[in-house]
Amino acid sequence: MTTLDQTNPDVAIAYSTLTQVSQEVQAEGWSFNLELDYEFTPDTNNEILIPNNVLQIDPAPEYFELDVVRRSGKLYDKVKHSYTFTEVLRCDVKWLFDWVDIPTPIQDYILARAATIVSSRIVGDSTQFQMLGQKEAYNRAMALEYECNQGDYTYFGHPRGIKSYKSYQPFHALYR
Repeated sequence: MTTLDQTNPDVAIAYSTLTQVSQEVQAEGWSFNLELDYEFTPDTNNEILIPNNVLQIDPAPEYFELDVVRRSGKLYDKVKHSYTFTEVLRCDVKWLFDWVDIPTPIQDYILARAATIVSSRIVGDSTQFQMLGQKEAYNRAMALEYECNQGDYTYFGHPRGIKSYKSYQPFHALYR
């Protein structure tokens, strides 16, 4: 196993930039780390604890009356001014994954973006910065292509959780 010498300031800057960029990119919400209608169950104190690897959490759309935020590692209801939840709550979640669990095209984009930032912070060469920016743009395009293929998106859209489009069917209008 390789270890990093973080006493070297350049290594420390590169590593902290890489972890920051990884978190920022994953916070965008990709098909690999976005989970809809994930169930959170209250604990014995009727509180919903949020795992440390949750980047963003929002109640599913049917809970439109809820206004919750993350406070002290738990869900907090801003309407009721309470941490208390008595029922299972389904939420849309963006997860933060470890490096090995991130798909390769997304890893490549994170590395390219981090390299561009580190180059501007440490090296300061405008030509190198420009070349790295082009590589970053290419890798973002590859990440978006991966996302489009993996997410099975359609021009027509689809309801939550349904991946196919149902076209207009006239017999439904006639059936009464």
